[in-house]
Amino acid sequence: MKRDTAKETPVTRSFNRREVLNLIVATAAAPFLRWTRGEAAPGEPINTSTQTPRRTATATTLSCVVRPQQTEGPYFVDEKLNRSDIRSDPSDGSVREGVPLRLVLHVYRIDGGSCTPLPGAFVDIWQCDALGAYSDVLDWVGSFEDKRGKKFLRGYQVTDESGKVVFMTIYPGWYPGRTVHIHFKIRTDPATELGHEFTSQLYFDDSLTDQVHAQSPYAAKGRRTTTNAADGIFRRGGIQLILNLVKDEQGYMGTFDIGLQMT
Repeated sequence: MKRDTAKETPVTRSFNRREVLNLIVATAAAPFLRWTRGEAAPGEPINTSTQTPRRTATATTLSCVVRPQQTEGPYFVDEKLNRSDIRSDPSDGSVREGVPLRLVLHVYRIDGGSCTPLPGAFVDIWQCDALGAYSDVLDWVGSFEDKRGKKFLRGYQVTDESGKVVFMTIYPGWYPGRTVHIHFKIRTDPATELGHEFTSQLYFDDSLTDQVHAQSPYAAKGRRTTTNAADGIFRRGGIQLILNLVKDEQGYMGTFDIGLQMT
């Protein structure tokens, strides 16, 4: 299974009308706006041979923050695990070690020129552990172990009336060819083909990642080989997807807002 090879600051400002028009034109032409099941190598077009018939919601900006869509990658598994704390493995109760990360996502819809909270949306997240391994896949790059049947660091929540979901996870590790990231997917009705779907990835400031990865258990893997700037997928809009992190009593808390164009 091939993994993709692909100073940043969070982007949270509003855009004027000219910038909005330019951004919409630019993102409409960008290859990462296309839905795909696999990650393309840097410089290669994203494979669209498995394009889903589901309609894709595109991100835009009014009072909402602009966030581009990015590739799903090969590691999404619809485990149907409705849970906030995704650190444990339900098969044996074990918990993945790592620096705690509380992730708060706010989802909005663009509705008649304004942004309103989007309740009832399914938000999945999935990521690698501190040593770069994903659950429920044959992982030959992370820990060289067969993680099929495991379900750690995967789960979904349904947005409340304010459009918010909260996850408890860990700061991700790394694996060759990719910068540090978390995958997420938003679906308004995953049981049918009539719903809207938006898929992207969250990123981290490089300097903070270096600090975290100097600690145990991350340090056992050694220094990462790919930074944000060297990641081909990050370069396609990732600077707008960097989490705003603050230190808390356990580890870090990250918040992330996204506005979706639903029509």
